[in-house]
Amino acid sequence: MTDIAQPLTTADGKPLKSALLRAQSRARRRAFLLVLPLLAFILITFVFPIGQMLYKSVYNEGFTWQEDVTTGERTPIMTNLAAWFDANPPGTEPDEAAYAALAADLVVLRELKAPGQAGTRINYEISGSRSMFTKAARSAEKLEPPYKEALLELDKDWGNPDLWQAMRGASSSYTLNFYLAAIDRERNASGDIVMVPENRQVYVKLFTRTLTLSLLITFLTFVLAYPIAHLLATLPLRHSNLLMILVLLPFWTSLLVRTTSWMVLLQSQGVVNDALVGMGLLGDENRLQMMYNRTGTVIAMTHILLPFMVLPLYSVMRLINPSYVRAARSLGATSWTAFRRIYFPQTVPGIGAGALLVFILAVGYYITPALVGGADGQLISNLIAFHMQKSLNWSLAAALAALLLAGVLALYWLYDKLVGIDNLKLG
Repeated sequence: MTDIAQPLTTADGKPLKSALLRAQSRARRRAFLLVLPLLAFILITFVFPIGQMLYKSVYNEGFTWQEDVTTGERTPIMTNLAAWFDANPPGTEPDEAAYAALAADLVVLRELKAPGQAGTRINYEISGSRSMFTKAARSAEKLEPPYKEALLELDKDWGNPDLWQAMRGASSSYTLNFYLAAIDRERNASGDIVMVPENRQVYVKLFTRTLTLSLLITFLTFVLAYPIAHLLATLPLRHSNLLMILVLLPFWTSLLVRTTSWMVLLQSQGVVNDALVGMGLLGDENRLQMMYNRTGTVIAMTHILLPFMVLPLYSVMRLINPSYVRAARSLGATSWTAFRRIYFPQTVPGIGAGALLVFILAVGYYITPALVGGADGQLISNLIAFHMQKSLNWSLAAALAALLLAGVLALYWLYDKLVGIDNLKLG
């Protein structure tokens, strides 16, 4: 008699395979429900704000829509001028029809009490245009043909080709002009992309300064943190724990307190200069200027970001077996050769993690450069804050932030290609 293999079953007679699949499905659902709060938190506080920022960098409706703050009703504005722009290619000189369309839209702006809104949008690109819109809107109902002469009589700048190019770009809510402004570019009267005048070339210089200072701060924190981490990793545990408290102590102190402490230390009449003068190393008239410049920014930020380099290095160094270096020394290697060829390569993952962490924090730092940097020590984050809080040009601020984010992601990708993100060790 031939034995026929029977499928495995559970105690209640159900197939074992299907029971295992159901159990795995339930386990996956439970795991998903456990991480769901964290996923929602990340989406709400991280992904959604970044998406909103990217959208704001290419969308600005200040010249196309007016929204009633009480009812929320949206009304299109500047529609006549937008129709003229659609019918005429870039570089077309505005004719009487263009000025007539502008005059008709100014009447609508006056009725909606929105000339300031439209003028503010153009003022982002052409300084002084907000007052032109408000002045022209007040007189809009009195304007008579020929509208070109009437508007030029109100203000000769209505004939400025750059103004018309700015209005053409703003006639669509979606625009890349803010990204052009973020890299010191603009569109001329013909619609071609050109450099802005030299006295307005600010953002590329600030991006370069931010990158340079961040790299310098990252290097300085590495130079200072490496021996500290090595000492912590080689000392007996009871001593290293005591020193670790000193490393972590800055985390328990307000950032504002640490920054203002550096202001007290570094100012012309501060502790450092007084000590140097007292020891006779400096004359009273030759006090070092370490405040409100790049020097103050670098010193203060290096101190503040130092623990972020020490901790990844320490987490790697404490796992390195000291017998490797001793074996190299016993085989005739010098101390320098043993360090260079045996010890240092094993600390590269910690160096990469610390450098990446410090650099990313440095490029986005705001409070410390604002307090101790002055005009010479400002970083791109300070200008982003200025456009968010003072000029209210949120689209340009979003474009600057998007470019900064893209630069950080590009460096992260480069690190992954050169070192490998799998070798990243934060502890």
